[in-house]
Amino acid sequence: MKTSIATVSISGSLREKLDAIAKAGFDGIEIFEQDFIADTGTPREIGNLIRDHGLEVSLFQPFRDFEGLTGTARQRAFDRAKYKFDTMCELGTDLMLVCSSVHPNAVGGIDRAADDFAALGELAAAQNLRVGFEALAWGRHVNDHRDAWEIVRRADHPNIGIILDSFHSLARKIDPDTIRRIPSDKIFFVQLADAPLIDMDLLYWSRHFRNMPGEGDLPVTDFMRAVAATGYDGPISLEIFNDQFRGGRPSGLARDGYRSLVALMDDVQRAEPDIKIGVPQLPPRIGVDGVSFIEFATRDQEAKALSNLLQSMGFAHVGNHISKKVALWQQGDIRIILNQETTGFAHVAYVSHGTAVCDVGLKVSDAEATATRAQMLGAATHAQPIGPGELDIPAIRSVGGSVMHFIDDSGDLANVWSTEFNNNETAPHNGAGLVAVDHLAETMNYDEMLSWSLFYTSLFDMQRTPMVDVVDPDGLVRSQAIKATAGTARITLNGAETHRTLAGQFLADSYGGAVQHVAFATNDIFATAAAITNLGFKSLSMTGNYYNDLQARFGLTDEQVKKMQDLNILYDQDDNGAFYQIYSEPFAGGQFFEIVQRIKDYDGYGAPNAPFRIAAQKRLTRPKGMPQR
Repeated sequence: MKTSIATVSISGSLREKLDAIAKAGFDGIEIFEQDFIADTGTPREIGNLIRDHGLEVSLFQPFRDFEGLTGTARQRAFDRAKYKFDTMCELGTDLMLVCSSVHPNAVGGIDRAADDFAALGELAAAQNLRVGFEALAWGRHVNDHRDAWEIVRRADHPNIGIILDSFHSLARKIDPDTIRRIPSDKIFFVQLADAPLIDMDLLYWSRHFRNMPGEGDLPVTDFMRAVAATGYDGPISLEIFNDQFRGGRPSGLARDGYRSLVALMDDVQRAEPDIKIGVPQLPPRIGVDGVSFIEFATRDQEAKALSNLLQSMGFAHVGNHISKKVALWQQGDIRIILNQETTGFAHVAYVSHGTAVCDVGLKVSDAEATATRAQMLGAATHAQPIGPGELDIPAIRSVGGSVMHFIDDSGDLANVWSTEFNNNETAPHNGAGLVAVDHLAETMNYDEMLSWSLFYTSLFDMQRTPMVDVVDPDGLVRSQAIKATAGTARITLNGAETHRTLAGQFLADSYGGAVQHVAFATNDIFATAAAITNLGFKSLSMTGNYYNDLQARFGLTDEQVKKMQDLNILYDQDDNGAFYQIYSEPFAGGQFFEIVQRIKDYDGYGAPNAPFRIAAQKRLTRPKGMPQR
């Protein structure tokens, strides 16, 4: 399988794009005409520059408004094609994309278009070039790949073939299995793009909302399965138009693009094992069984304050690291690590972000396989010197530059806690009923959300839920949950668009911290709330108006509402069940803890309560406009 990407897909100058595309691991590029025209180099110099990066020019595009013209307009189209063919020879590519015409004077008719392409094929053959015809979803007369194929079939010229684009077919809801009828030798090129399902004009949708395979809602895997079933073994390329990507970093976009292609083709290979498409042999998507630990980088008085907060929630200080200033706190299956080291990664994280989550350990089915798949999908690995008695635990870099470790139940990793930590025999183990981590909430800039969503869903056996809007008194935050198939692990991605929101303020104050809050699960929130109140826990206070509205919305009894109000418990329900929440007051620059109880099959996160929770938290933070220091 050869991988390619259209230069229009990522931001930057042509030279910046080439550098990013080559480093991401692509084999070639579709050179978009606008990119090379804007460059100061001649076509020959640009072609050599591309090859100097170890890339090939897979395709030259686009050539517009060709078929169906008459008279002088038709002759002008052929003259334009001759000029483009000369340019292609200088660039060093043999394939040009012709997209179906939107010219107002174009005349319809399959045979007329076929005659045009047969004549164009003769011109191309004279220079050993090929032409691929693509049906634009908004083409004037041709907007369906089935019609484009019929034109190519009737043109019956060896230098004329079809180019298939997943967006143009899937946006029009054309059955991708119709592709299986096309001979593989007549498919000259395949372009891929995903997109969120939006009811809007096809041209506008295409030009502004395309994204990487796996980041949207279109059945791109089904499309690619159909292509692979034909026996096609040419380049697989990305063609993305996205307003958000236009302002992104070229290196990150290229990395995401390569990751999306490899993950997609791995899915295709697993779904169609008899198809040979030359995909790298990746371990399968990894199952996540939960959160093994959450590590805070902290120091001095901040560490003491965090320790007191954990103690007020029923956590016990169960051990200390054998060689480092690292404390282990535990309750149920929840492990919280407080790292006060003055060297190593935790120290760097503390200097960069202050007290913050610097490391998350995930319980996975196979730690080594997880790390291998992550590396093959372009994730950055993490390693630091191993001290005496310490284990070498596989790890990669994650959101906000944090670290993600992988722990399984095999070998030494199964005994990491007894190996690396001394047992604190005097620690109390009564607890307050917290049993596990329900979910982690990671905060990021909005334009990073697609990237991190792809990161999780391509690496792990996890699925996205629909994006929701969280209303902050000072703006909007977009939130999307990522959940393990078995429901054993949940992560919410929260994208901030302004520093005025609580999420945006956290990003600003922590200089790009990752985890803003951790939610712990209990089986009896009322018993837990009573227990932690006795331990000195200060819960986030909600208004009387909130509880009055709660009673009106859900028809709760006076007794139920009073019990919740006395303990500052929030509530939500839907057709599947109910949800209880308690929040801590903010600490360390806007971080907080949450305690939840899920009743029956409630699968959400209490989104209707978010505006009221955020307002309560903001009442406890510094006034608007006041700097942190």
